[in-house]
Amino acid sequence: MLRKQRGWSLERLGSASGVSRSMLSQIERNDANPTVAVALAIAAALGVTLDDLATPPQDRSPLQVVPFDDPHMIYRSDEHCRIRTLSPLTADRAIEFYEITLRPDGELRSAPHFAGTREILNVLRGRVRVDAAGSSEILRAHDSAAYPADVEHAIVNVGRSEAVVYLIDVMNMDEIR
Repeated sequence: MLRKQRGWSLERLGSASGVSRSMLSQIERNDANPTVAVALAIAAALGVTLDDLATPPQDRSPLQVVPFDDPHMIYRSDEHCRIRTLSPLTADRAIEFYEITLRPDGELRSAPHFAGTREILNVLRGRVRVDAAGSSEILRAHDSAAYPADVEHAIVNVGRSEAVVYLIDVMNMDEIR
């Protein structure tokens, strides 16, 4: 069971999912079948898909595809910024991979992530400024930078056209557990 693999208590999963501890216990003992809404809440709390939750590990394909046109993979989309997840959304991931499109004057400001998290950014198109740990650097197409992400940080489009960057978050899993 995913909850036990992560070392989560029923209370922690209940708090994260909004499902009562007693209902979670009944589901785990096969004394109750959850509704789709309850199963979705549990899957979301664990950071997995409903299919991941319902399919035994031995029946899952080792190949995980992230379709280009899957609307669930759009993390954010507004007039300034679009963030598309490129990595599978699984709870045990230590690396997250994103495509970020910043409109002119667009920016992505982030609060500190978990302790020890770092980001690696590559500029595909445009010019951006990266701010982190009291430093700033201007990057242009094909430049890359690595920086701490456990502090406030930002990616700002400083060019006159749209900027597209690839961003990799590398997390310290010991801090998350």
